[in-house]
Amino acid sequence: MSASAVRARIEHDMKAALKGGDKRRLGALRLMLAAIQQREIDARTRLDDAGVMAVLDKMAKQRRDAEAQYREAGREDLAEQERFELAVIADYLPEPLSGEALDRLVEAAVAEAGAASMRDMGRVMALLRPQVQGRADMGEVSARVKARLGG
Repeated sequence: MSASAVRARIEHDMKAALKGGDKRRLGALRLMLAAIQQREIDARTRLDDAGVMAVLDKMAKQRRDAEAQYREAGREDLAEQERFELAVIADYLPEPLSGEALDRLVEAAVAEAGAASMRDMGRVMALLRPQVQGRADMGEVSARVKARLGG
């Protein structure tokens, strides 16, 4: 497995934040690197870019969920920290897919899998996952596939 260019970029940016004295950004970058390293330890392998993107995508989802919960609880200070961390993570994720682009990918995956009913959803999602990882919320992708398959 090849080394991850995204991980190398995070490490480089972390050093720059350390030298520049940007403690808030440094903290967010350290969290990202720690999550990547934990996944590598768990898997006992070095992650490639796709693996790193999966980790960052999961972290972004966690930040969105936490930000909403803090906002509902009236903890704007904590919600702001989650928004900041999400913005830092988003710098390393690919450009999000538009709704139309996502619909085209769903249509193509349904056609490629020959899907006709909800029983075929797993095959369609398996085809879509590598294409949309880090670029769309998997819950939204799943909902669009269900709607397309009549679920």
